[in-house]
Amino acid sequence: MAELMLFRRDAGGQDVELTGSTVALEVELQRRVEAGLEQMLGIRFLASEYPTGPWHRGRIDTLGLDENGAPVVIEFKKGSDSGVLSQAVSYLSWLESAHHEFEALVRRVLGAEAGESIDWRRPRMVCIAAGFSHHDRVAVQRLPERIDLVRYRVFDGGLLSLLLVDSSPGSPNLAASRRHRERDAAVVSAPTVPAGPAAGSAGLVPECLRDLYAELDDALTAWGEVEVAALRHYIAYRRLVNVASVLFRPRHEAVLVYLRLDPGSVVLEEGFSRDMRGIGHLGTGDVELRLASAADLEKATPLIRKAFEAA
Repeated sequence: MAELMLFRRDAGGQDVELTGSTVALEVELQRRVEAGLEQMLGIRFLASEYPTGPWHRGRIDTLGLDENGAPVVIEFKKGSDSGVLSQAVSYLSWLESAHHEFEALVRRVLGAEAGESIDWRRPRMVCIAAGFSHHDRVAVQRLPERIDLVRYRVFDGGLLSLLLVDSSPGSPNLAASRRHRERDAAVVSAPTVPAGPAAGSAGLVPECLRDLYAELDDALTAWGEVEVAALRHYIAYRRLVNVASVLFRPRHEAVLVYLRLDPGSVVLEEGFSRDMRGIGHLGTGDVELRLASAADLEKATPLIRKAFEAA
């Protein structure tokens, strides 16, 4: 089981371990995470205590849309309750039967553009609890759904920790709507070949960038547990949130990397890096790196390390 240890330096200069605890009421945890949902988990808030109707007979703790356009079901438990996983799976079955209802909710809360960008291939569930059993973690690896198990702790001084203890990228949903399949088929791309762990229908890499991307992929997956998700327009490298997004520009023989970094903490270099705050782009991240050579990748490596250390 992954363990997070936090220390605070005392008046004598010694590091003292902080002892974490759980919340008194589940709703305390839910409201706090909902208030910081996008910053903490990269998920845009849609609804709280959402009713699933008479057939599924329940209320989803939190509904959201993540930074990659995937629908998200979030369930909270203040303690270590294995029932949170089965409950979340049950609500995912509701989600599969309620595409139109969910799309209407997204349009109402986030706008028409967000409603058109929903990616139904990998709906996601996030289970946040004080702990998970061995059986929960085995189940995550066996189930076809995309699941994150997140352990929380609260500490003195208003500190809250969220630790990803297990994750499964899931399998693409073969029942994706016809509209989205037609939209994918309409995308015209350069000649491509599979490359690296992100190979797939949405993760094919232009042949002229295959070698550079292979080196970049090594650099992006060198920092521990990283999920690689081949999406419609880009490849996401994520932990709890996207840390990096990779796009290809074959006409310019360049790879664009968007990092989850504060541009103010980076020395920007014209033609190589730029501040993307307030500039619309595919993928997520406020620092753009333009890579066209091994030398560019060498310059990018310290920034990649910085982004993953901060994640």
